[in-house]
Amino acid sequence: MKIALIAHDGKKADMVHFLSGFRDALHSAEIDLVATGTTGKHIEKAGFEVNRLLSGPMGGDAQIAAMAAEKQLAAVIFFRDPLDKHPHEPDVQMLMRICDVHNIPLATNPASAELMFKALTQTYGT
Repeated sequence: MKIALIAHDGKKADMVHFLSGFRDALHSAEIDLVATGTTGKHIEKAGFEVNRLLSGPMGGDAQIAAMAAEKQLAAVIFFRDPLDKHPHEPDVQMLMRICDVHNIPLATNPASAELMFKALTQTYGT
């Protein structure tokens, strides 16, 4: 099972904190993490294995959208910063639309991500 992780700059620490709460479940379940470049760097520094793609504004959001369209992802967790402007907002909207079109679960905040992770780790855990 592959889960994509993205976090806007103001939410990267939240993503690392979130994943830290699921460290044991991530190691016991067969879950591959993939992330946009800078988010992935933060996740790696926290001790997680992650496949890093391009930075979001440089095409990483589009790479994850392509993976979603090809049904390569079980879920996308995207901690967005709704109070800040983002020059790559069209890519963000495209990713969210692709998740909706292809019925890929998408969590955009820690509360929804926690519910999704609990369900996925119970289903795919050992």
